[in-house]
Amino acid sequence: MGRKWENIKRSKGKLDQERGATFSRITKDIMKAAREGGPDPESNFLLKTAIAAARKANMPNENIQRAIARGAGLAGAERYEEMVYEGYGPGGVAIMMNIVTDNRNRTAADVRHIFSKNGGSLGETGCVSWMFQKRGVIEIDRSETAVSEDDLMMIALDAGAEDLVTTEDGFEIHTAPEALNQVLQALEAAGIPVEKGEVVMQPTTTVSVSGEDAEKLVKLLDLLEDHDDVQNVYTNADINEA
Repeated sequence: MGRKWENIKRSKGKLDQERGATFSRITKDIMKAAREGGPDPESNFLLKTAIAAARKANMPNENIQRAIARGAGLAGAERYEEMVYEGYGPGGVAIMMNIVTDNRNRTAADVRHIFSKNGGSLGETGCVSWMFQKRGVIEIDRSETAVSEDDLMMIALDAGAEDLVTTEDGFEIHTAPEALNQVLQALEAAGIPVEKGEVVMQPTTTVSVSGEDAEKLVKLLDLLEDHDDVQNVYTNADINEA
């Protein structure tokens, strides 16, 4: 599950080489956390985790506060709308995107253009969402903690988590969306540093993609992820790395 999920979630954290790209990714995480759980990191552990990642990356505090204000819709912040776009990529794979924009017409035109130029098509609301379910996912870097897998599993399960998966770099804890915050709180109380915690859209089934379709799909997903208004990209593709 771990390796396949790496393909599915299209997390670019370890691939970001430029500081600007890292800041853009973290800014989106902060905005999403503040929008979903409010601007107070003491009660919103998703936000607390995102802020910790921002400080680890040496993001200026004013950038952090601006992202919180934008995400939570605080007074004086620009007005943003949140939407979900759905579509199909090369090989018939399903793609879902969280969109945050101050100009929905511009964003829709941009995203539609990216799809049409890269072998995909933007669809109607509901066309692929039935293939996904909301899940909480917490990433823990093995190099950041000395906790054993057994101890971590005990802490996570006691806090309401559903599963623990060992990955190449560490561990992934899977939860119901409503349990994510309490599991993050339990991990902090146990002194276990969290690399990332978020609510994601996990596919219920996957579609294998290889060859030319896989190359086109990767390009399409990268272009979508790089767009400023696209917060997250999810797909049910199981991409053949070869």
